[in-house]
Amino acid sequence: MVEDDERMAAAIGRGLRYEGLVVDLAADGHEALARLGAIEYSAVVLDVMLPGMDGVETCRRLRAEAHWVPVLMLTARDAIEDRVRGLDGGADDYMTKPFSLAELTARLRALARRGQSERPAVLEVGPLRLDPASREVHRGDARISLSAREFALLEAFMRRPGQVLTQGQLLEAAWDAGYEQRSNVVEVYVRYVREKIDRPFGADGIETVRGVGYRLRKDGGG
Repeated sequence: MVEDDERMAAAIGRGLRYEGLVVDLAADGHEALARLGAIEYSAVVLDVMLPGMDGVETCRRLRAEAHWVPVLMLTARDAIEDRVRGLDGGADDYMTKPFSLAELTARLRALARRGQSERPAVLEVGPLRLDPASREVHRGDARISLSAREFALLEAFMRRPGQVLTQGQLLEAAWDAGYEQRSNVVEVYVRYVREKIDRPFGADGIETVRGVGYRLRKDGGG
């Protein structure tokens, strides 16, 4: 648990230990990153208002260093913007003070069940980079402008690099259930995406797997 208020940290720590959890305390983001680099934890309770480096930046750095421990952000702030910043920074859950210790414990148990599977806030495949929060796409240093539908398709590919996605899977990723399916709509939009992320750069990132679907190469097309 990362909390700079000593009394608050001690109180929460006692409550969590009473519930059978083993708790280590850190007073700031730098100490938290050092501990997380040395010890494997099941979950992190991270206060947003920390001295120096705040909780959101701590979480961003944690994810940038490929640490995927589940993070629950805890703060007195209840503004929508603060919650959005925390979740877009890589947090998995969010609670505001005051809170119920029973609910905090239950949420931590749920987070621990997820394990440390990779779930970066920004997707990167080779030179391709996609930020779901800012809706920005880059190949190397070049920014690429995509429509909402094109963005949804590329995000589906970048979440499963090297995996063949069928037309049905791509339809589910970018169109709602009420869409009146046309036989070639996926083919058309995949072509649009290729024309923006591949062809201007002499790349070949999205491949056609005949009779099955499409896949994004694991190197993003180089």
